[in-house]
Amino acid sequence: MTTAWGEPALARFPEDPRDRLRAWDASDEYLLRHLAERRIPLSGTVVAVGDRWGALVTALAAHRPTQITDSWLGQEATRANLARNGVEPGAVRLLTTQDPPPDRIDVLLVRVPKSLALLEDQLLRLAPAVHEGTVVVGAGMVKEIHTSTLDLFARILGPTRTSLAEKKARLILCTPDPTLRRPGNPWPYRYPLPDGIGPVSGATVVNHAGVFCADRLDIGTRFFLRHLPAGGNGGRVVDLGCGNGVVGTAMALADPRAEVLFVDESFQAVASAQATYRENDVPGHAEFRVGDGLSGVPAGSVDLVLNNPPFHSHQATTDATAWRMFTGARRALRRGGELWVIGNRHLGYHVKLRRLFGNSEVVASDPKFVVLKAVKR
Repeated sequence: MTTAWGEPALARFPEDPRDRLRAWDASDEYLLRHLAERRIPLSGTVVAVGDRWGALVTALAAHRPTQITDSWLGQEATRANLARNGVEPGAVRLLTTQDPPPDRIDVLLVRVPKSLALLEDQLLRLAPAVHEGTVVVGAGMVKEIHTSTLDLFARILGPTRTSLAEKKARLILCTPDPTLRRPGNPWPYRYPLPDGIGPVSGATVVNHAGVFCADRLDIGTRFFLRHLPAGGNGGRVVDLGCGNGVVGTAMALADPRAEVLFVDESFQAVASAQATYRENDVPGHAEFRVGDGLSGVPAGSVDLVLNNPPFHSHQATTDATAWRMFTGARRALRRGGELWVIGNRHLGYHVKLRRLFGNSEVVASDPKFVVLKAVKR
């Protein structure tokens, strides 16, 4: 990526030579070019929010910026990219969306996330650190920036306008207004589950901002909950890509002897899963882990994996995440252990499962979703 501060070499994480997706896009380039052309001072506290693969903080590493991200993969990509470009350890401060933000922010750079709720939560958390002289610049591709996006900046920080589009990217330029009366932060959000969905009927779900379907139970998860494997045998269960943790919580309620591992690459998701589990006074033992799927889980140590894999990486549609999850599940499962997957019918997960496991069985289906089971032989 070519910038006024050099040409950093960048890669996504985990690195895959077959992956043609770049670790930056036109909006990263546009934002950095804007900083250079306007000669915006970077001597104060520079904070980059939602810097997806570390492109912004790697380019600006000489100014010792702070990165705030919800993505464990994005944070690991940042570490790798900083090392790749010879940046000294500690030059960039790496925070998660669950960490306390800096007390003062002089330059705030915001990569617009896919989730409007996550943007709302982060702007509200960061607003107390923004002052009248703070330079606030948001960035995203044109298709990512909507009227509702601009309204959030204006309602939480101050008067907001957009730039002209360049290479299908656009900037959001905001002038902070310290006298603005900001709304309260509605996140995390709690709601009760309806009856008729198995062990979690009537339970409470807790969602931090940015978690999929944060204000209601999505229809895919609802279908999955009605067709989960029968509990009662104990064992090691993994809620892989746990989101708000409702699936793993259902298994723990159905079988108090089970040991449930909740894992997701989103810091917001794992915080939600932990809150959902504790909110419902679930008996038994649980572990909560932020990471890349089942990497780090010992091979042959798991009895059951439950998975609703995502098929988007930011705005890109890809099956790379699902494939990595299925591969990791096969390695982690003991012989006779099972992977249960729910997905949209059109995604064709049964083909991948047969390639990996040599088998795939339809447990339940409707016109939109299918629940599949694969057994490690």
